[in-house]
Amino acid sequence: MLCLTTRSLTGAQRAVTWRQGRFIRDCRCFFTSVPECCFVPKTRKMGPPSSPSSSFSSHYRCFTVSSSQWSSASSPTADQKTPSYSYVIIGAGSAGCVLANRLTEDAQESALLLEAGPKDRWLGSLRLSWKIHMPAALIYNLCDDKYNWFYHTLPQANMDNRVMYWPRGRVWGGSSSLNAMVYIRGHAEDYNRWQREGADGWDYEHCLPYFRKAQCHELGENRYRGGSGPLQVSRGKTNHPLHKAFIEAGRQAGYPFTDDMNGYQQEGVGWMDMTIYKGKRWSTASAYLRPALGRPNLKAEVRCLTTKILFDGNRAVGVEYIQNGQKKKVFAEKEVIVSGGAINSPQLLMLSGIGNADDLKQLGIPVIQHLPGVGNNLQDHLELYVQQQCTQPITLYKAQKPFHMVKIGLEWLTMFTGYGATAHMESGGFIRSRPKVAHPDIQFHFLPSQVIDHGRVTPKIEAYQVHVGPMRSTSTGWLKLKSTNPLDHPIIQPNYLTTDIDVWEFRQCVKLSREIFAQKAFDPFRGPEALPGPQVQSDADIDAFVRQKADTAYHPSCTCKMGSPSDPMAVVDSNARVLGLEKLRVIDASIMPSIVSGNLNAPTIMMAEKTADIIRGRPALVESGVPVYQPPTLDTQR
Repeated sequence: MLCLTTRSLTGAQRAVTWRQGRFIRDCRCFFTSVPECCFVPKTRKMGPPSSPSSSFSSHYRCFTVSSSQWSSASSPTADQKTPSYSYVIIGAGSAGCVLANRLTEDAQESALLLEAGPKDRWLGSLRLSWKIHMPAALIYNLCDDKYNWFYHTLPQANMDNRVMYWPRGRVWGGSSSLNAMVYIRGHAEDYNRWQREGADGWDYEHCLPYFRKAQCHELGENRYRGGSGPLQVSRGKTNHPLHKAFIEAGRQAGYPFTDDMNGYQQEGVGWMDMTIYKGKRWSTASAYLRPALGRPNLKAEVRCLTTKILFDGNRAVGVEYIQNGQKKKVFAEKEVIVSGGAINSPQLLMLSGIGNADDLKQLGIPVIQHLPGVGNNLQDHLELYVQQQCTQPITLYKAQKPFHMVKIGLEWLTMFTGYGATAHMESGGFIRSRPKVAHPDIQFHFLPSQVIDHGRVTPKIEAYQVHVGPMRSTSTGWLKLKSTNPLDHPIIQPNYLTTDIDVWEFRQCVKLSREIFAQKAFDPFRGPEALPGPQVQSDADIDAFVRQKADTAYHPSCTCKMGSPSDPMAVVDSNARVLGLEKLRVIDASIMPSIVSGNLNAPTIMMAEKTADIIRGRPALVESGVPVYQPPTLDTQR
């Protein structure tokens, strides 16, 4: 047993005992070395006022807890000292990292950021954490529960009763440390729809300035792009012939070319933006959290499973969490902010007594606020892969052989260049499925490789593929608590493909993808179709293929929807405040009123930027009259 004595940030001595401990991962025990900490009363004077410890002490405060403030928690003695911050932020994901940075820009405020997972760097090293930071290595963490909640859904009745695997980030950066780094904002009309759905002040002209505020695009600033924000955004560098073929084939099929699908014109095919900077993943941990960690008014803790929000009446006053096997509590003088994501945020609200009162009572959870929308309105993007064998050895098939992987890895580790420096999803597009659709409702991601079962199965042939799926499916689902144990994953029911229009749209996805792959641009590369395969031709065959092979695009959302108080399914108002309660907000993809037409990481970051200004009492940014592309006619599909 190794015992250390270190200096705490408040100037007290901390006796730190290292022992063989254990922690819980997905209800299983793993043995590891963890610190067991106890605070010893201060025995020496503080450093000079200019020292970092002295500076932090003005923000890291303790006060005596009243009995009412402990009413919903297991009670320590009433005179116990408990830390307090201006803000307690739960979840260091795409939204939480943004909020931790922006809220501590005000030196007089303080924030504690609690993350259930570990840091995104082992021993502080980016290279030692290459599975996160090497863009091409993303599949490793999609298939591993070290940084991943490893969720699964109920069997899906309309998808051959398959249980769907839902990876979600559990690490600094959250899912922005696991995702494919595709930067897509969605369409302007998504945000105008939010406004109509009761999210006042969330139309496009109020959201675009926050996209720009967050972004630093390598191509420079314009009316749509940002040029000085923390989030580095780049375009693909490989110039791969198959990416060129996809874009040219899309044009030959009659779709327009767009030079920026996040700018004036989403509709069409073109090069995609990515959150990759100098060959490295640029997560929100890299963009927002790490630059703020040196501030004396921000404290970030890891391996903290938040189990309950604490209330004094209808006012959130703090949270209870477990760290290294110990139950702890912390108070928030201004607000508790839940940023756990579309699954964890509603789960925590329900565990804290916020949700459908009947469901909570069945589990014996005291009801703080009856909000039946908590966990409901679950929306996700479903997608499938249309795969074509390639007649030339130019796909990533060989690159995934052990010898080549070592070469690629060494180049990335030494220079952050080469095939390891991209996720290879560098081209894509947005199209309309049929006439009369006002803006694109089908998305393509093109990949010069094969992906099988989330990357858990090694590719077998030289092949390329397009990920394709509808953007605004009408099927919605729900999630509920399995038990009162915070370690139990909630019950997840996406209800995929429960409407006829959703089935029809997927049929169109297959047909339109095949049409693009049949264009002349692919003539030098086109081999036999691998998926669905030449035997799949009739509508019934295509529908069966969709049921067998469609899978999540990793975009769960809308489970704590934003809306007007008159909406029975609304959970938060337009300022992200939980309805009927004080000092409690939810800020992440769960509060989207409806899913946007594209990937969710960029919109989630935008939402956190916007709500940070709301919390700080700053005037809302607005940019009126920004033009948005309209199709020449809606009488045709393209």
